[in-house]
Amino acid sequence: MGLMLISLSLFAQDEIGITSADYQNTQVEMADKMRAEGKIYVLVGIIGIVLGGILVYVMYTDKKISALERQFKDQE
Repeated sequence: MGLMLISLSLFAQDEIGITSADYQNTQVEMADKMRAEGKIYVLVGIIGIVLGGILVYVMYTDKKISALERQFKDQE
């Protein structure tokens, strides 16, 4: 069974023709289009809001855990 899987993956690699031009591709069409339409800034803003929300949540959780740790130490 294992040899069959290895042989299938070897045959699959023969069908892909990767050239040196593929490694030198510096153009990202999706990002260029989004930047031209101004949507890239919306995307960056949303990512910033999500990461900011995660940061606030982690800080809030850390504050609650610290209070619980202090309460636990006081009980001992």
